[in-house]
Formats: sequence, C-alpha cells, structure tokens
Amino acid sequence: MITKAIHNAFRFARDRQWEKTYWAVDIHGTMIIPNYRGGEIPKSFYPYAVEALQLVSRRDDVCLILYTCSHPHEIDEYLEYFRTHEIHFRFVNENPEVENGAYGCYNDKPYFNVLFEDKAGFDPEEDWKHVHDLMLQLQK
Repeated sequence: MITKAIHNAFRFARDRQWEKTYWAVDIHGTMIIPNYRGGEIPKSFYPYAVEALQLVSRRDDVCLILYTCSHPHEIDEYLEYFRTHEIHFRFVNENPEVENGAYGCYNDKPYFNVLFEDKAGFDPEEDWKHVHDLMLQLQK
C-alpha cells in the first residue's frame, strides 16, 4: 500500500538526514479520472485526491514531481489547473535536485522516493483516502 512507501520515505529521510523527499505523481488514472477523448483534457479528480495533494503541497519536506506522458500544451494546462486547486508541482518529468552519483544515474529516470502511478499498483479509488488520512496525522 502507498502509505507504507510514504512511511519508508520519511524514515529514510530522517535516518539519512535528508531535508526532503521526492514524490512523483501521474495524472490520468491516478489523480484525474480519464475521459479517453483527444483534444479535451479531463479535469475530474478522484475522491480525496485534491485534499491529499493540498496537504502534501504544504509540506516543506516533500517535493512534488508531475510524472506524465501528456503533451506539452496539456501539461501547461494541467499545471495551471492544479495551481487553482492549491496543488503545486515543482518539476515535470525531471528532478534536477538529485544528481548522478555512485548509486544511480538519473539522466533518463528522475529520482523519487514515492510513486503515485496507477500502472504501478496505485488504486486511486481507495489510496487517496489513506494518503489524506496519513497526511493529516503527520501534519507538522
């Protein structure tokens, strides 16, 4: 479950004295309910997605990365749409804050600690509620 990944990310950050963790979030089938129509981007959030992502966006110890295959003009539209909901992504499909090192090369795959991706097992119908509740518990 995604909450285990979140707990692990915060534990690793604490143990390794990192200032923040990086969370990559997909759009379609993860935050937004897909409509499968070209030319009309869907804008219906899954239940608790907005509330959970707002809580995450307010944290100084989390950097949100939009992780999407959307077209550039769609990404611009989505970023503005998310901003109107007080959801703030710092990067899109990259993480320039983490450089290549002995343990990884991030030229083609951005570094992240937590992945919100329906194709990786994230269930937006159930998991956003768990994330929301956890973020409320962990508020600083």
